[in-house]
Formats: sequence, structure tokens, C-alpha cells
Amino acid sequence: MNLLVIDAQGGGIGKQLISAVKSADPEIRITAVGTNAAAASAMLKAGADEAAAGENAVVVCSRNADVIAGPIGIVIADALLGEITPRMAQAVGQSAARRILIPINHCGNIVAGVDDGNIGRLIRCAIAEIEKLRAPSV
Repeated sequence: MNLLVIDAQGGGIGKQLISAVKSADPEIRITAVGTNAAAASAMLKAGADEAAAGENAVVVCSRNADVIAGPIGIVIADALLGEITPRMAQAVGQSAARRILIPINHCGNIVAGVDDGNIGRLIRCAIAEIEKLRAPSV
């Protein structure tokens, strides 16, 4: 599985996600793309196999991913304090990859039915979805 993790700002959600994925299954290949160098660096330190930053990296890496994971804002143009460009959101949305979106109420985007609760619980839910996609079909 080729997992692409995309995050913005300081990369905190991506960092937690990558650390949890690597703990659950060290064999999963993870590419981390930050909208900025700080986010990319944080995710690389968390255990990503490779990392890049910027709009073009999101566009290129979205083409080759089996699964894309990150906060829900990665599919919303101008989300995450404007760090998600329309081109980034389009690339993620049009990718053939499965998308696992972590529902974060942030920056004016509210996901109905989702509490501003425990990010750890949301990360565990994302990991469970990744594991389901990794499991062989019966």
C-alpha cells in the first residue's frame, strides 16, 4: 500500500497519523506532503518514508497514492487557513486513491455530527479504516 498523508500548518495531525500507522504496520509505505516545510518536516520525523512540501508535491503524489489521508480540509479549497489551494483540493478529490478524511471542525468548516472532541480517537478511527483497506478481500 502506498499511503499519502497530507497536512498543513505545523503538521500535527499528519505527525500523529504517521506515528500511529507505523506503530500498527511498519511495512506500509508512507509519503508525507506538507503544504509547507514545517508540516513536511514534522511528518518526516514521525516516520514517513519520504516527504515533500508544496502545491505541486500534493498534485504529483496524489496521482500515485493508493490511499490519501489527512484532515478533511485537504479536499476544501482555501481551507486550513488558506494553505490548501484550489489545485491541491482538486488533485486530492480527483485522485483514484481512496480518501480517509479526519473530520476536524476548523477554519470555518463544520462537519455536522462531529464533536470538537479527542483527536486521538479520530486518529484511531482513521487507522482502523487504513487497516480495513490493507486487509485482503474475502
